[in-house]
Amino acid sequence: MESSKGKTTDISKSSDVLTKRRRIAQLAEQAPDMAMNLSHFMDLNWFKEAYRQTRKDGAVGIDGQNGRDYGDRLEENLCELINRAKSGHYRTPAVRRKQIPKAGSPGETRPIGIPTFEDKLIQRAVVMALEPVFEQGFMDC
Repeated sequence: MESSKGKTTDISKSSDVLTKRRRIAQLAEQAPDMAMNLSHFMDLNWFKEAYRQTRKDGAVGIDGQNGRDYGDRLEENLCELINRAKSGHYRTPAVRRKQIPKAGSPGETRPIGIPTFEDKLIQRAVVMALEPVFEQGFMDC
């Protein structure tokens, strides 16, 4: 069972990410035509939050790794991923193709692509950075 101290730490990490997302939104609202480099917001806490939000029990990609296995060495894996992403050495791995039944067409299938867990994780981290930027373009209603 997790101690209340651990929960406080998790909450503070999540609030740190929330604060950064609010700052991104403020920058996007103040200067909507400005090009922004969002990578400096994306630190270890950011990726831990992305990991928290990423489904752990989904289908595995070509590497066979699921979210729970990735979490066994979470900080080490995330630090390596951040370094590769920020240095430009991250390369999107191949996507596993799977045929699934086509809805409403018995006997027919359609292809889907299943990315690796790490690719799902980096996609989630990027979405977390881009959402506050693009949300500024929508009206409150």
